[in-house]
Amino acid sequence: MNTTRTTTVTCPNCGRDNRIPVAGEGRPTCGHCKQPLPWIVDAGDDDFAEVADNATQPVVVDLWATWCGPCRMVTPALEQVGRDLAGRIKLVKVDVDKNPRVSRRFEVQAVPTLLVLDHGETVARQAGAAPADVLRSWVEQAMAGRQTT
Repeated sequence: MNTTRTTTVTCPNCGRDNRIPVAGEGRPTCGHCKQPLPWIVDAGDDDFAEVADNATQPVVVDLWATWCGPCRMVTPALEQVGRDLAGRIKLVKVDVDKNPRVSRRFEVQAVPTLLVLDHGETVARQAGAAPADVLRSWVEQAMAGRQTT
């Protein structure tokens, strides 16, 4: 399957909107100022492998639900981490109610459940919301232990 789906991201450096692929290799950069862009996308049962497992950089997965208050609270913090670590991570959001196969794969018992994946393998996991600085530290710690290829 070759996903040509795109999403629009605003460059935190110059404010321009950029269309970036949901799946793909490399790291997206702004077409105007060439700075790294936050790669924040949605994925589900049908495209999770292509969007997350096949990513060449660490992937932070947010397994969430629309009815979950803590999920709504952690979203801005995760988006901040995505902006702070632009070019270093990909943030993939998965609605567990709409995507039961992904939920079962990661044995989600509480939401939000956050994962850091390295080439499809879980290298860090935590349940519950946290502030952006705590999440960033958690992600950076998980990335420090990953194998470089």
